[in-house]
Amino acid sequence: MFLISACLCGINCKYNGHNNFHPDLYRLFKCGAALPVCPEQLGGLATPRPAAEIQGGNGQDVWQKKAGVYTSDGMDVTLQFIKGARETLYIGQSINATRAILKSFSPSCGVGYIYNGCFIAKKVAGHGVTAALLENNGIQVCSDKDYTV
Repeated sequence: MFLISACLCGINCKYNGHNNFHPDLYRLFKCGAALPVCPEQLGGLATPRPAAEIQGGNGQDVWQKKAGVYTSDGMDVTLQFIKGARETLYIGQSINATRAILKSFSPSCGVGYIYNGCFIAKKVAGHGVTAALLENNGIQVCSDKDYTV
């Protein structure tokens, strides 16, 4: 069983109220092989919401309290991102998920690369908050850009 970023299944949970529909990943959901989750909504954030990026590092650094997640208008949403990541992990463990297919570059779901925290569309190496927690707990993560079914 997989976890999958809900926005990839066409659910309008992206920060701007839209989605990142991916037909192949939607088929995984429709056939019952994947469960869609949105860590940001699970953490209590509204949709739509201001864009957010990790400042001072990456998702691992957030867990080590060396970095935080902030919106484009300066609001600290670190606690909501942590709560959403924990809820996502709980769901993943509840369904015995072995893998998560996550939206690339997201401050929650980014795998391998995320935006650098300056809101200038520059990417840096690292996972998002949820991707880091899932991987640290034995759930393999990959992005929508490099998944294989």
